Amino acid sequence: MIIIKSQREIEIMRKSASMVVGAFDVVEKLIKPGITSHELDEAVESFIRSRNAIPSFKGYGGFPASICASIDEQVVHGIPGDRRLEEGEIISVDIGVEFENYHGDAAKTFTVGEVSEEKQRLMAVTREALYKGIEEAIPGNRLSDISNAVQVHVEAAGFSIVRDLVGHGIGRNLHEEPQIPNYGKPNQGPRLKPGMVFAIEPMVNMGGYEVTTLDDNWTVVTIDGLPSAHFEHTIAITDDGPDILTLGL
Repeated sequence: MIIIKSQREIEIMRKSASMVVGAFDVVEKLIKPGITSHELDEAVESFIRSRNAIPSFKGYGGFPASICASIDEQVVHGIPGDRRLEEGEIISVDIGVEFENYHGDAAKTFTVGEVSEEKQRLMAVTREALYKGIEEAIPGNRLSDISNAVQVHVEAAGFSIVRDLVGHGIGRNLHEEPQIPNYGKPNQGPRLKPGMVFAIEPMVNMGGYEVTTLDDNWTVVTIDGLPSAHFEHTIAITDDGPDILTLGL
């Protein structure tokens, strides 16, 4: 069942989402060659807790950190560690914040110094695909209209969409119904209604779409070792169209 949120609930989620955006501002200022993802994680957790909020990811299913930090061929769920970022890498950072019992969730891929044109294009196409999906999040459309818009944009650019991982509903729980694949035929699934709140999150690979999970049981990587990018917004469906709660990333 897809939970419909009241306007009051959406406004609380907007506060959570604004803290997610603030956490990304912290990350943006710190990312440079030589820093570790563990240092980014510490800075984000400190920021979130200073706002009397809770990092949504820490302890979730046993995850040990406040951010997911996924470098180059790592797609999602990378555990922050002592590996130092190097010039030319890209790093996808995923952050969730719980405030007053409601969650906000977003992801963004950053460059570390100067990166190749192809990595820049991968990031641009992934971000564009996110917005193509968001454009379809309007009352009367069906859930797979979001999925299809993402897939069409990504594949037209010559990249591939990860199929093993999905976006999701969000609210009092970090992950709620429905699951939102980033591929599929249009005009399938539930009809979209005002008050639905979704985390839409394309994960796009430079090479094939196949992924696998490392022995740490968290980090998802591309099987072919080529880079992946990840962008995500929390959005509310309204009568006036999609309302991006994490606007400002």
